[in-house]
Amino acid sequence: MKKYITLCIIIALAFTSCSLNETPSSELPESEAYTSKENLYLNTVATLYNYIGGYEDGQGLQGTCRGIYDLQTFGSDEAMIPQRGGDWYDGGLWQAMYKHSWTAGHDLMKNSWIYLYKVITLCNRSLETLDTYKTLAGEDNHRAWTAEVRALRAMYYWYLIDLFGDVPLVTNSSVSMNEVKREQRAVVFNFCEDELLSVLNFLPDKNSTHEGDYYGRITQPVAFFILAKLMLQAEVYTGVPRWNDCISYCNELDFLGYSLEPVYSSNFQVYNQNSKENIFTIPMNKNLFSNQQQNIIRSLHYRHAAAYGYNGENGACATLKTLQVFGYPDDLDPRFIDCYHYSNVYGPEGEHVTDRTGNPLTYEPDKIQLDLSGSPYVETAGARMFKYQFDKNAIKDGKLVDNDIVLFRYADVLLMRAECNVRLGKDGSADYNAVRKRAGATTRECTLDNILDERLLELAWEGWRRPDLIRFHRYGSLYEGPDAINESDGHTEVFPIPADVRALNQSLTQNPGY
Repeated sequence: MKKYITLCIIIALAFTSCSLNETPSSELPESEAYTSKENLYLNTVATLYNYIGGYEDGQGLQGTCRGIYDLQTFGSDEAMIPQRGGDWYDGGLWQAMYKHSWTAGHDLMKNSWIYLYKVITLCNRSLETLDTYKTLAGEDNHRAWTAEVRALRAMYYWYLIDLFGDVPLVTNSSVSMNEVKREQRAVVFNFCEDELLSVLNFLPDKNSTHEGDYYGRITQPVAFFILAKLMLQAEVYTGVPRWNDCISYCNELDFLGYSLEPVYSSNFQVYNQNSKENIFTIPMNKNLFSNQQQNIIRSLHYRHAAAYGYNGENGACATLKTLQVFGYPDDLDPRFIDCYHYSNVYGPEGEHVTDRTGNPLTYEPDKIQLDLSGSPYVETAGARMFKYQFDKNAIKDGKLVDNDIVLFRYADVLLMRAECNVRLGKDGSADYNAVRKRAGATTRECTLDNILDERLLELAWEGWRRPDLIRFHRYGSLYEGPDAINESDGHTEVFPIPADVRALNQSLTQNPGY
């Protein structure tokens, strides 16, 4: 069993949901909340970590539905949720993700925008409170705690510019979101970089994914990873490539002792908190935390999940493009069996699961298409998510599990560094083939095309495919029907500013193409 420190329990029980402008309903009176250093940290810093994961639609960086993870995954060529007869039409929501025909009224954009700014508003409020109670905190604690909050806020602004381009830059909780204007993407990028560099030396150089005082927190390694990602995508965000800077930040993670796990799948197993590869995760504990992992259940066939006592939703699956990259069916990359259910389906005791007609249940990966209505494969088409070891002791219909959700890991660092070296005309093969060797895959030439494929092979279901495709100038829908969207102007590389948000603030201009 996991040994959870007091801080993690406190975080789990800390204040819960609040909107952009409301005060948390469970907030303690100020006279009680800020009477000691411990309470000050709890109510300004620790409480923020309650929002990294989520338990309802649109909340959290991963693990829930209809939010950031879905934009990055189902808005790419990696995965899809096809219409299965009467299931998963949802007003055309998932078809729009596949076709890239989304509009400003799309729920996923609205959910993501509101969630990201909610956490930023809470960060701003926490920073102001820490300044007010600086004497209570003490100089060292004040410096360390504000560094933690500023780094967290910078991470959320990174997600915003990645998804929406130009966004409001708000650093004061008293500023109404109904009054702000959009700031240039490059300006917010510079803000993120400056904030992270300013606080870096005040963050602990500790592993954030191991049990202990820093478990689940923003530490130096997390900040270095975010900086590396910013530099990797700098040309997209600012027009100026920063490949050498990305390499420098990747090197810092070497110095801090991260390395590949010998076994790929161990990063995603139940009780994966001791991985030497994972850099930042969403801590999961079905008995203590409300964070949910909904993506596994969302993918599995009804009867597949039922064999474990849960209600599968029979939705998400791999696209034909993903099958091609993985070499399905005759030249499979070894990671395919770690990432997908793709053939006969077995239950917890090794029994062959039957479908709803009593026949053996078998997934048919290459029978996938956008609308399966009327198809004999309406329920079985598509390779299903098998990234995380199934927690047989999960509760809440299989959504409360003990596998920490992996956000950042070292294999990604190696692939980032390999890519930057190749873009600079240097050799990136050592890092590139180290990732392939660990997976049991054969050595390949380290080219940009192969690196892009490798990022899908290694990082499937981890929420990186959309920004990768944009960086490689390969972003576009797989859909080829008569109503296909013309994406030649690149407008779909950022999402529209949500219509409901603009209705409240007319000064927020819309992204081109929407």
